[in-house]
Amino acid sequence: MNKKRTMFVVEAGVIAAVYVVLTMISAMFGLSSGVIQVRISEAISFLPFVTPAAIPGLTIGCLISNAMAGGVPLDIIFGSVATLLGSICAWLMGKLFKKRKTLGMILATIPNVISNALIVPWVLKIAYGAQDAVWFMMVTVGIGEIIASVILGIVVIFALKDKLKFLNKEQ
Repeated sequence: MNKKRTMFVVEAGVIAAVYVVLTMISAMFGLSSGVIQVRISEAISFLPFVTPAAIPGLTIGCLISNAMAGGVPLDIIFGSVATLLGSICAWLMGKLFKKRKTLGMILATIPNVISNALIVPWVLKIAYGAQDAVWFMMVTVGIGEIIASVILGIVVIFALKDKLKFLNKEQ
């Protein structure tokens, strides 16, 4: 029991660290925040499908990334909530697609797109005073999420497909 708990914490920590590093790489190119954002860290948003440790890992990684980027408290909190909601939904998809794992992982990239597209524009409007219409920011944030979560996510899924099967057997 203690070994399982330790492994869960280690997995969550590694996922959080990877998320932060990938977000900082996106930040170097000015892509990690704002009305148009493509965080390459979102390419691992399907991981809760594979391991429940990814739920706190991605959420904490997002929280740390937003804080490191100088985000205001509203952004740090609600940006992380968007990631948490997307992660929980991706985990639930793992329960629905036990037999069709590859398809399930691909579909598990979508909840993150939806949660971020619905929540982040309101954060941009309220916390940062963005002048664009909320619907427009939903489109721009959504497109960025589709690029990062879905397109890059599918690339990661197929690149790590054999390793992800191993992780699934561990659960």
